[in-house]
Amino acid sequence: MSESTYTPPKVWKWDNQSGGKFTSINRPIAGPTHDKALPVGKHPLQLYSLATPNGVKVTVMLEELLERGIRDAEYDAWPIRILEGDQFGSGFVDANPNSKIPAMVDHSMDPPQRIFESGSILLYLAEKFGAFIPQDVAARTECLSWLFWQMGSAPLLGGGFGHFYAYAPESYEYPINRYTMEVKRQLDVLNRQLAEHTYVAGEEYTIADMAIWPWYGALVKNKVYDAAEFLEAHTYTHVVRWAEKIAQRPAVRRGRMVNRTWGEPEQQLHERHDASDFELRTQDKLETAE
Repeated sequence: MSESTYTPPKVWKWDNQSGGKFTSINRPIAGPTHDKALPVGKHPLQLYSLATPNGVKVTVMLEELLERGIRDAEYDAWPIRILEGDQFGSGFVDANPNSKIPAMVDHSMDPPQRIFESGSILLYLAEKFGAFIPQDVAARTECLSWLFWQMGSAPLLGGGFGHFYAYAPESYEYPINRYTMEVKRQLDVLNRQLAEHTYVAGEEYTIADMAIWPWYGALVKNKVYDAAEFLEAHTYTHVVRWAEKIAQRPAVRRGRMVNRTWGEPEQQLHERHDASDFELRTQDKLETAE
């Protein structure tokens, strides 16, 4: 049916025929579909993720901690291939009952502590290591307000705009217009804030920037959904300036590579277990060695 004639039934039933890129992994129930234990590497921090915007938040944070010289932030990163259903394995569901990446397990705790939801992981790491979150109450509150702004806003960008603009089986005018309006409003919110501040929460680089940049920085630089022209992203000049500034950070460059399984082989580091992996185990190196 066209969108103008569809009438919802009295009781919705799942037919697994919704269409779109992610049909094979979408379902209306939770829980595991198969038994599969998670691998555990040599470091206390074990990350299970993929280099989507939500995954990049955490790998950027971990690399920033290491860049700052915090050696206890060393970590193993294992890819969770969501299109293959890895997130429904029993071990991953134990780490995150919501079956979404990223998930982390901290084996320095007894018993090991699971952490899920990207914003929660950022806050956990910031508090654990005392970094990238202000200690002053007012500044900390501002930082957390922007962190939770991202957590509330990004689903409208990803599941709303991104789905209907880039992934839906057909283009529908109403949802594209509705979510485009909202995304442009969000960009305007950010642009106005960044017109007065170097970083999102003020003059200090924080977990708020790490949460927001992988979504909105990528959006204005045409790295997600190929929608920069459609959104007139260049007109949000302060967001563009901020996005480019963040992108130049060495830890951000490394963080974007971790658990990346697509794109240029030299930018893919499927697994990360040591700092030397960025030099020795990117996909181009592994393919050459075969």
